[in-house]
Amino acid sequence: MRRSGSLARQMLLVGRPGRRRIESASGTTTIILPERRDLESRRSGQVRRRGHTRTVTAAPAAIAPTTPTAPAADPAPASGGLSIPLLPGPRTPARRIRFVVANACTVGSLLLGMSAIFLALNGVSVRWAALCLIACVVFDGLDGALARKLGVASPFGAQMDSLADMCSFGVAAPVVVYAWLAGSAPVWLAMPACALVAVCAAIRLARFNVSPKDGRFFCGVPTTMVAAVLGLSTLIQPAIPASARAGAVAVLALAMVSSFPYAKLPRLLRLPPWLLVLPVVGALLDYRLTFAGVVVAYLVSGPLVWLRQRNT
Repeated sequence: MRRSGSLARQMLLVGRPGRRRIESASGTTTIILPERRDLESRRSGQVRRRGHTRTVTAAPAAIAPTTPTAPAADPAPASGGLSIPLLPGPRTPARRIRFVVANACTVGSLLLGMSAIFLALNGVSVRWAALCLIACVVFDGLDGALARKLGVASPFGAQMDSLADMCSFGVAAPVVVYAWLAGSAPVWLAMPACALVAVCAAIRLARFNVSPKDGRFFCGVPTTMVAAVLGLSTLIQPAIPASARAGAVAVLALAMVSSFPYAKLPRLLRLPPWLLVLPVVGALLDYRLTFAGVVVAYLVSGPLVWLRQRNT
């Protein structure tokens, strides 16, 4: 029987319990009998109704348009999920104390570098600024040795050491040298030479962080050694013209970013004993000339070792 009105109306027949009759607008009548499932019907996917299986085809219903749902947002990270431990491994009280001691040397080097800048800018004797710069070199050598000896070496310590080196050797060293050269060398020559030290130190430290390490040689002169040479030069003030001093500063800066291999300290200590005694004897005679000769010999050793490695 055809009826008009809504698209589909449901009418519950009074009579046998559980029986329902649905009459749609298209005239199709669907009778739904009560369901009773048994074990076999579960396996086969059929529905057995009162001893016989009856398939009833219903009229297609209108499908409501579906609205695409937005992807579920990722759960917010826990409050402690963003914190990265500065000290890998077990963080016992004793190990934390050793970690603080090793990094205190790095902080000390940073503070000494800032002190060297303040002393150089305030017109105090430039030699005091040079002494602070040399103390930076000592503390820089202590922090890495202590971290390895105490077993608290970490990526945080390596990055902290690199940033402190940039402050002490990339900024403080050229400021101290400029204060030393400002009264004698022309400004147009002293300023570019000191600025070149800062630029080359930044390049050198960045390259060192991403380059593979060699246990025998440095790739270029390390910033620590350049800062030590500049600090000692400011202290002893070698008797050379001011323009030559500015040129020597520029040569040291370029040596930091060179690719020549320079021997590390353990390799230098394995040299013949007479080579190690010779600078000591020379320092007793003329320490300024001996210091200049040792620096020049080390700078020349890089190209010589490079040529030897290339020919072998």
